[in-house]
Amino acid sequence: MDFLTAVILGIVEGISEFLPISSTGHLILTSHLLGLTPTEFLKSFEIAIQGGAILSVVVLYWGKLLVNFEVIKRIVAAFIPTGVLGFALYKIIKGYLLGSNCVVLWSMLLGGIFIVAFELWYRGKGGSASELTDISYKQSFLIGLFQAIAVIPGVSRAGATIIGGLILGLRREVIVEFSFLLAVPTMLAAMGYDLLKNAPRFSPDQFHFLLVGFISSFVVALLSIKFLLHFIRTHTFIPFGIYRIVFALSWFIFLMAS
Repeated sequence: MDFLTAVILGIVEGISEFLPISSTGHLILTSHLLGLTPTEFLKSFEIAIQGGAILSVVVLYWGKLLVNFEVIKRIVAAFIPTGVLGFALYKIIKGYLLGSNCVVLWSMLLGGIFIVAFELWYRGKGGSASELTDISYKQSFLIGLFQAIAVIPGVSRAGATIIGGLILGLRREVIVEFSFLLAVPTMLAAMGYDLLKNAPRFSPDQFHFLLVGFISSFVVALLSIKFLLHFIRTHTFIPFGIYRIVFALSWFIFLMAS
């Protein structure tokens, strides 16, 4: 890895983390396109630069994250399923799933088809919860179960969370914001646990790459969040579903031809 590669991966993470297109899937496939070997450091790098995206949420939503205790309690309730499942399956996720292009591409393809089909069915329906504090603890926990599906690379944490919230009757704007906030403990736990296990083996140069990727991810994620908030005012997620389908099929063709 070099600094340009770290910047590119940070940009990819920042763009894709909060959109329903799977940041992990894009990072794995971008790494493949750049000719990077899926080493333990690269896998940790792809997890650790999510910290930049976390910081962007904290900067934009620090009031709700640090002050509004009612919102915090709902985030904790939603985090429990993902935290338990992610911890239990950590070795499988990092050892097998994160290195599989096939898993990523099938998840991207099937997820895209599901998003398009869901939006066509959902169109015209509205949600009842208009504020974050209108979300019940039961709904929060169930949203966490939907998010837990995203331990499979390519599924998209944001996509699973948002679609789950819409199914549970939340307004689009509310579940999108809740997805942003829920990302903080989810990604912080994944990043912290991985760095605790692997950081002692990193070289000084590798820490520099992590810092560059972190900063790139932070800056771009700020713009990505603002884009999505503006986008959902007048659009559904069908364009993202179509993008996922085209993206996955293009990669299937590319891999078969190479």
